[in-house]
Amino acid sequence: MVDIAVGLGVAFSLIFNEIFGVSAGGIVVPGYVALQLNNGWMLAGTLLVSFATLLFVKIFANFVFIYGRRRLVLSILLGFIFGYILRNYVAGGLYMVTDIRLEAIGYIIPGLIANWMERQGVLRTLSAVTIAAVVVRLSVMIISGGQLFA
Repeated sequence: MVDIAVGLGVAFSLIFNEIFGVSAGGIVVPGYVALQLNNGWMLAGTLLVSFATLLFVKIFANFVFIYGRRRLVLSILLGFIFGYILRNYVAGGLYMVTDIRLEAIGYIIPGLIANWMERQGVLRTLSAVTIAAVVVRLSVMIISGGQLFA
């Protein structure tokens, strides 16, 4: 199911970009987000890491020229670092106290989302990611005969 979701995510991301001129947070983001639509804490952790990454990129942009590939690499690197911190230090301690497992989706997804939030705006990016992920999820359910996947 993962390969179908990611493949459809790539296709729908391309379609969104061509038809609407809006990127769904990067080419692989909709597929991975679609896989986690049933996990609200993971979505919340991804958004938290994405916003922290966006904030730090904007702060760094006041001191260093960050455009193009530099911004993408910095966003992915900061997203990885903040995701690692959330997954291993914050979520680990939180999970011991409650059943909440707050962590980000993957390692590069929050950085890709933050990069596109910086490029095209927060509302456009989050709207496109949400719509594309739901369309991918529904498409995978149709292809798999209505089976839900975790």
